[in-house]
Amino acid sequence: MAYTDFIAAIDLGTSHMVGIVGTKDASGALSIIAHEVEDSGICIRRGCVYKVEETAMQVNRLIKKLENKLNSKRDDKQGTYKIRKVYVGVGGQSIRSIDHTVSKVLGTEGVVTEEIINSLYQDCKAYQPKQTRVLDVVSPSYYLDDIDDKPELNPVGVSCRRIDARYKLIVGGPSLRLNVIHNVEEQTGVKIAGILISPLALADVVLSVNEKDLGCALVDFGAGVTSVSVYKGGQLVSLSVIPLGGHLITKDITTLNVVEAEAERLKVTYGSAKNDKNDDKQISVNLADGMGLREIKLTELNNVVVARMNEILANVHKQIEDTGMMDKLGAGVVITGGAAALKDLVDVMREKLKLEVRYYSSVRKGLVAGGDLSVAMNPGYAVAIGLLARGSENCAEYIPPVPEPKEKPVVEPKPTVVQKPEPEEVSVPENPRPQPKGGLFRSLTKRIENFSGTLFDDDDRKR
Repeated sequence: MAYTDFIAAIDLGTSHMVGIVGTKDASGALSIIAHEVEDSGICIRRGCVYKVEETAMQVNRLIKKLENKLNSKRDDKQGTYKIRKVYVGVGGQSIRSIDHTVSKVLGTEGVVTEEIINSLYQDCKAYQPKQTRVLDVVSPSYYLDDIDDKPELNPVGVSCRRIDARYKLIVGGPSLRLNVIHNVEEQTGVKIAGILISPLALADVVLSVNEKDLGCALVDFGAGVTSVSVYKGGQLVSLSVIPLGGHLITKDITTLNVVEAEAERLKVTYGSAKNDKNDDKQISVNLADGMGLREIKLTELNNVVVARMNEILANVHKQIEDTGMMDKLGAGVVITGGAAALKDLVDVMREKLKLEVRYYSSVRKGLVAGGDLSVAMNPGYAVAIGLLARGSENCAEYIPPVPEPKEKPVVEPKPTVVQKPEPEEVSVPENPRPQPKGGLFRSLTKRIENFSGTLFDDDDRKR
């Protein structure tokens, strides 16, 4: 299958980095092509990049895993599919929402136009609050002439003398954006299609339009932080991040003389947000390095769990209360995230907040319509799916296959005919004198002897 047009996103979580690749149809429904998880280790703390080089290595490894999955489904004759861009979700402890108003005087015969709305947005986006940077501008509301009147949702075409635009600015620490750019774009070579706010992306895929309109608080219990997003009238009222998460509960359990991995197991298996002090149940604890087992009381474990969870819930209550919406949340409270699965947490929150509380472990029905549908039921992928839903740019890069060289016809070589040289004619004298044995020297010696003998014979005859 050819994947030449897709969206890619990475959620930089405290415990895990989640990467996801998918497509979006005209109605906004998603189809999941590939997904992978990489351990964040100690490179991300409370949602913020802590170790730059290690984070870059993990992100690069995650992207390679996703690319391997994309290419494992291709035909052998197709090219290579790579991730050219990626959306990155952030949700660190420094993120929060602030109010900001931009005004414009139009005069006695002024009419609001699209250009005026755009200029107000740009003025707001250019605003630089002290010690923070603007990451996003959301939930605009417009007030015409009398700022105490009800807001005008669509003021274009309305005549007025003055317009006030009130926005929610999502701000974060100055290093937040720089660290993301340095880790992804510079270290891995993959371009950033956009830096998105993870709690807002999560709200898009968990809360319905009606819940946002009636009034709802979304509480995401993560490993490093807990985010609280409050909506009313379809608009964001407040976003805050509490620097406390489920990982602190695990750390607290290690004070019972267990290693961290065993503490996590105890929290997930036996931990509860409510402690029954009359329960004398004993549970088995694995000791380190195969030293065997020991028994502890369940109440001893949950004393630790409840103490930390009560601290987190007190902060959640304070954040919702500060919005002034505690008695206006018609849709109650929705909780999600890995730590939200703690036993009895829903009941405890109902009692403390005096609001309806429900746990969502999946994204809204129908949002994921194709591909790997099991991802939509896994709360660990909810933020990543939200980032994917907010993405719009094509993040794919297609490298076509190298054409194979054409085979040249094989020409059989003609056999080489070796011409043997004709033997040279040798002239032989008639009646040749046979050569005596012994070679030339011996023959010459014989002639001299014969001549000498003839000479002496002649002298004798004369005498």
